[in-house]
Amino acid sequence: MNTILQINSSSRYNDSITRQVAELVVNNLSKDSSTIISRDLAKGLPFIDEQWIGANFTAPEDRTDEHKATLSFSDLLVNELQQAEHIVIASPIYNFSLPAALKAWVDLIARARLTFQYTANGPEGLLKNKKAYIVIASGGVPVGSSMDFSSPYLKHVLAFVGITDVTIIDANNIDLTSDQVANLVAKQLNS
Repeated sequence: MNTILQINSSSRYNDSITRQVAELVVNNLSKDSSTIISRDLAKGLPFIDEQWIGANFTAPEDRTDEHKATLSFSDLLVNELQQAEHIVIASPIYNFSLPAALKAWVDLIARARLTFQYTANGPEGLLKNKKAYIVIASGGVPVGSSMDFSSPYLKHVLAFVGITDVTIIDANNIDLTSDQVANLVAKQLNS
């Protein structure tokens, strides 16, 4: 079974280029038996706080029910990543970087012993054999330029948790009014 995790972070809905292109990517990846997990970060995520940090740094076997409750949403997000074979992250560039909600998601999924581990040679990602697609759009910052801090950051974070097969899709270069938009997305997916 093919499981796809679709993460949207744009605060815009109807006119969001990243949401539209991410939907095309998911449609191109999905098969008849695909399971699609959708996570809309713009609806809100908690930020990590002292209580979360305390619970996270407590050894799993020593966690109280309160610790477990504090980490339950983070555990859900990690579980979604663990299940997925393909991850599609849709992110506009806001003020040269990613939306705060997407950064909050990163904070909640970067979990020692779950998504990475410390070794004698440094951190090692635990989410192996996954493919990620990062759909990026900006109203003025060229994707991949020295002003784009989102793309390299997201690639670094994904590699940190073990996802090294990452394709950046520049949604600025896709004409959503074109009849051939699905072919353009498919071409970018296969390149």
